[in-house]
Amino acid sequence: MAKNTKNYLDFVPVCNQEFEWTADRDGLVTVHVIHKGICAAVAQKVFHTPRISHIHLDRYGSYLWQQIDGKKDVGQLADAMRDHFGDAAEPLYDRLIQYIQTLRNHRFVFFPGKDRMK
Repeated sequence: MAKNTKNYLDFVPVCNQEFEWTADRDGLVTVHVIHKGICAAVAQKVFHTPRISHIHLDRYGSYLWQQIDGKKDVGQLADAMRDHFGDAAEPLYDRLIQYIQTLRNHRFVFFPGKDRMK
């Protein structure tokens, strides 16, 4: 019986439209996270937490973020990273997959058909 396994490099990430983002003139991306809900409101009142968090991505993350278009799979994104950064991107696959997993865990990106998003 054959295993039904999927290759992570074939998954196509999509940026979550819930989060706005900007890029500065150097191309560095900042993702703006608006904290909503009753828990966030209480934390803002009681602990004076910010209503909006600004997540600054480094040059690798910023480049990757701008390449995620909902059409390129992880393998194509890896190729783009290698083309743009060369040897500085190595070890490419381990770093890229871990980074995309981190973005996914924080709901900045998702995989259509695999993740349920609002």
